[in-house]
Amino acid sequence: MSSAIIGPGRVRVADKRLINAEAVDVNQLMPIKYAWAWEHYQNGLRNHWVPSEVPMLKDIEQWRAPDVLTPGERVLVMRNLGFFATAESLVANNIVLAIFRHVTNPECRQYLLRQAFEEAVHTHTFHYVVESLGLDEGEVFNAYREIPAITAKDAFELELTAAVLQPGFSTTTFEGAQCFLENLIGYYVILEGILFYSGFAMILSLKRRNLMPGIGQQFEYILRDETIHLNFGVDLINGIRHERPDLWTPDFQTKATEAIERAVGLEIAYAKDCLPQGVLGLTAGMFEDYVRYVANRRLERIGLVPVYGERPNPFPWLSETIDLRKQQNFFERKVTEYQSQSALTWED
Repeated sequence: MSSAIIGPGRVRVADKRLINAEAVDVNQLMPIKYAWAWEHYQNGLRNHWVPSEVPMLKDIEQWRAPDVLTPGERVLVMRNLGFFATAESLVANNIVLAIFRHVTNPECRQYLLRQAFEEAVHTHTFHYVVESLGLDEGEVFNAYREIPAITAKDAFELELTAAVLQPGFSTTTFEGAQCFLENLIGYYVILEGILFYSGFAMILSLKRRNLMPGIGQQFEYILRDETIHLNFGVDLINGIRHERPDLWTPDFQTKATEAIERAVGLEIAYAKDCLPQGVLGLTAGMFEDYVRYVANRRLERIGLVPVYGERPNPFPWLSETIDLRKQQNFFERKVTEYQSQSALTWED
């Protein structure tokens, strides 16, 4: 009998592990050992949304009008749609084909199932935007091949996560477990935590000026999803560090820091590509400061030393967007908190 079993079907909390726990024949969710994973799952449920419920009429009018958006603003929108339209597929592949397979804890797997659904919603979002605006599908979905700044970001992420997708990969060896931890940093901290955030700031800055409000609203919801993804990933990384401190060697920490620095360089190049001349209220230089600010915060959260000195956040208003207590609903009336259709609290 497996040592994880106490009597028929009973699992000891002490025998649960984030990786390399003894397998049981079903996903034994209870008793929950990692309350943070269950909390992230519940937060994901509270943030539930679907793109087709977001109105796009004003976006369509503005996109078709000859004098509402400047050429620079149109480039900004197209570059961000081009990056996110395919980057979300990298996220989904990594969850389904790698992370879910090697994370053995049931409550973490419960969250990963929720996250996989959210990635499908994000992919649906970009299809919905392209279809609503009547954009050239090839231009948007082939941007990862045709725009060098986007190609470089995607190639770097594939490089960071390729090893765990190989047949026969296992976390049972020291090298394999360390490689998996590197994958988690590459996926959660770098891709979702750094390489996504300039795009969020760009699109939401347009929404603050009442430009492309439908796309902006959907990016708000995606940002809230991604914030939960990042928080889960940080907790997962730190949990593995706690259970396997032997993996967190000085060489590994140096390698992780260098990968984050490389991501910062790629994101700055991407910002310059999106904003070659700048648009009202935004310049590429602002994003150099922002990406370095974000990278410092990510380094701190996984126990690494910030490398960019003290930097203010040039976009403090983004924190309001991330705040889950300030969610909007999709209907004509307002709600104070969108939880589920059966648990809406209407404002007077």
